[in-house]
Amino acid sequence: MNAADLKDLIAAGLSCTHVEVDGDGRHWSAVIVSAEFEGQRLIQRHQRVYATLGARMQTDEVHALSMKTFTLAEWAAASPPN
Repeated sequence: MNAADLKDLIAAGLSCTHVEVDGDGRHWSAVIVSAEFEGQRLIQRHQRVYATLGARMQTDEVHALSMKTFTLAEWAAASPPN
């Protein structure tokens, strides 16, 4: 598993406008922006991402994933102006 593979898996299972993934092959960090997070608490957002990874989380293919999840509005507010 590499960063591109993990990014593709997340994007395939969740409608994302932005996904960044970094890691060492087992321990990952991700920034994920999706309209699907609207109205969800943080734990619900993380559960949604874990659901897209399915068995990969349970088989230890993805050992650890740290996430920052944003709605479109949250991302726009957090992003510096151009």
